[in-house]
Amino acid sequence: MSKYKGLNEEGLRYPSIDDLLVKIDSKYKLAYTAALRAKMLKEKEDTTIEPKCVKPVGIALEEIENDKIYIEFE
Repeated sequence: MSKYKGLNEEGLRYPSIDDLLVKIDSKYKLAYTAALRAKMLKEKEDTTIEPKCVKPVGIALEEIENDKIYIEFE
């Protein structure tokens, strides 16, 4: 049983890569966006959602999935 009761226990399967690629059209852009946001979260834990994930990258991916993060690529 997980010590993080009620939090994500699915590991890397959540959020789904298929769902995330609907939001951002490239795996590379997705990784870049998640890394930038995770760095921000590590510096200041100020999330825009009630996350299921514990780690900053997971939280960043959840925020992307929930349309809380917007980034424009040229």
